[in-house]
Amino acid sequence: MVEAPFKVDGEVVVALRHAVRDCSERGLAYASKWAAELLCSLPASKRVPEPPAIPPFTSTPARSRSPRPSFSFAVQTPAPAGAADTSHHFQTRHPDAPPLQGQSPEIIQQEAEWEAQDADHLAMAKTFMEAKEFIRAIHWLRSCRSSKAKFLRVYSQYLESEKEAQREWYKLEKTREQPPEPVNTSLHQLLELVKNATDPWLLFLKAVFLCRLSRREEAIESAILSIAQYPWNWSTWVALGDCLCDGDELSSLLPLLPLPASHPLVLMFQVKTLNSLNSPSDNELALCDRLLSEDFFPRSMWIMAMRGNVLYYLHDFTAAEGQFRKILAIDPYRVDDIDILSNILYVTENNTALTKLAHDYLAIDKDRPEICCIIGNYYSLRAEHEKAVKYFRRATQLDRTYLAAWTLMGHEYVEMKNSHAAIEAYRKAVDVNRKDYRAWYGLAQAYELLSMHQYALYYYQHATALRPYDVRIWQAQGMCYEEMGRLREAIECLRRALIGADPQETVIHLKLAKLHDDLEEYAEAAAYHRRIVEVCRAAQKPVPEWSKSAVYVARYHISHGGGDLALARQYLEFVAASNAEEVNQANELLRRHLPTSLRQQSARAASEGVAAAAGSA
Repeated sequence: MVEAPFKVDGEVVVALRHAVRDCSERGLAYASKWAAELLCSLPASKRVPEPPAIPPFTSTPARSRSPRPSFSFAVQTPAPAGAADTSHHFQTRHPDAPPLQGQSPEIIQQEAEWEAQDADHLAMAKTFMEAKEFIRAIHWLRSCRSSKAKFLRVYSQYLESEKEAQREWYKLEKTREQPPEPVNTSLHQLLELVKNATDPWLLFLKAVFLCRLSRREEAIESAILSIAQYPWNWSTWVALGDCLCDGDELSSLLPLLPLPASHPLVLMFQVKTLNSLNSPSDNELALCDRLLSEDFFPRSMWIMAMRGNVLYYLHDFTAAEGQFRKILAIDPYRVDDIDILSNILYVTENNTALTKLAHDYLAIDKDRPEICCIIGNYYSLRAEHEKAVKYFRRATQLDRTYLAAWTLMGHEYVEMKNSHAAIEAYRKAVDVNRKDYRAWYGLAQAYELLSMHQYALYYYQHATALRPYDVRIWQAQGMCYEEMGRLREAIECLRRALIGADPQETVIHLKLAKLHDDLEEYAEAAAYHRRIVEVCRAAQKPVPEWSKSAVYVARYHISHGGGDLALARQYLEFVAASNAEEVNQANELLRRHLPTSLRQQSARAASEGVAAAAGSA
């Protein structure tokens, strides 16, 4: 079986229009904005206007005026005999994966009638929610019967309970009794209200509550059932991603989804989740390129931002900056993800561009955490660390869950040599998201500054568990082991670092050679030094850059049993003919050892040849 290629068509356009409206009506502003951006990224030729709705004075139910799409995207056709499967994203569906189907016509009809009866109360409750008067919304929706009214009522209760939890949390600020994060004690009661839900929107809330209660498997099931009935609520996908801890869990989940693997929602879910886990790869870059093709959403700023994030995490800063510049060319007022561009400009030390970015966005909205982050980066690049901390702290006051600000604040405290404040900031970041390796890595570095290597090692291990192929973290962990005198563990860490390192890398090899030499394992040390010589010679680097390694290899073969005197002579002659510091050492070794050694080697080879000839006779 091969999967038919997917193309964005009229069904998708209709689905996105419904998603913008439906999410907005339920107070899901993030999902509504996401759908609206995605819809407007399509060419105008694809966004053909819907037929006009039947006038409101007719007896036709409101929800039946524009039929919902069938979402029949999982079209599969038998492959011709001998044909290869050319789909890179095809995966066999799990037999327990729920089918993609909406609610029955009877339920839709009944809900339409109830919504028509509740219409005025729904409209009023929505205005109360926008004004953050959640208690009033709950009060006026008690007598309503529609699923939409129940969703707004339960969602309002949830938002009100979150406000109360934050108030109680701030009352305990700067006391020992304050927990790491606000504790919502109403989640169990809220879950009881939706435990038997079948409506996709209530299933979404159920998934959120279960995830908050750390009941991940049940949350995943509820989210998938919600997606099966209403795929275009992006908030459900985000809730599903929050339940996952690593890329392996994501891979095992994909066959359970009700949509085919080539569906744009599945592709966007993969990219978003791996970005959230800070572990994207070239594969996610390819997914972004596919999503930005003409068959999908060629001008989607959200997908462009995801692509820019992937490039940033892959340390391709030039390409990442170019991607964000494309977004600014389309919409110079878009704030989402613009803090990533400021991080790129900070890392590349582009002071002029960062200054302009901070100036432009400060004029847009000074009370957005992303913009506070831009200004913090601006001051940090100017080495005004106290001002940088002020703006990063302002970002966390605007959004306590804004992970980047906590982490960057920790970096600033490290620069100010205030390890205790750095540790506090990094701990806040860990409380916000335990799946972000940067906070764990920052904690480890802060404890290393305090020479508390056992603590540092604990946090490095958390970071490497989240980023198993990050060369920098393995190197840092190896250095921590070395400081503790545990050279064997240090060697293992550096060997692990080599897995993800550049093939032309020499620094890690040099460190490994030193550790083996300290353990008097001269053969292993010489092997790493020889690798350094080979890499440097292949790259045509000057002899002084690898002369120490060449002399070490020569000494090993002369004095420590290596025995390859021809190789030793070759390396020493390279060094002797250069302007390296080791010239005198090389000449001395050539003069004192190699002539005699080479004569002895030749004589031994000749005697072995005579003995062999006699034996054959």
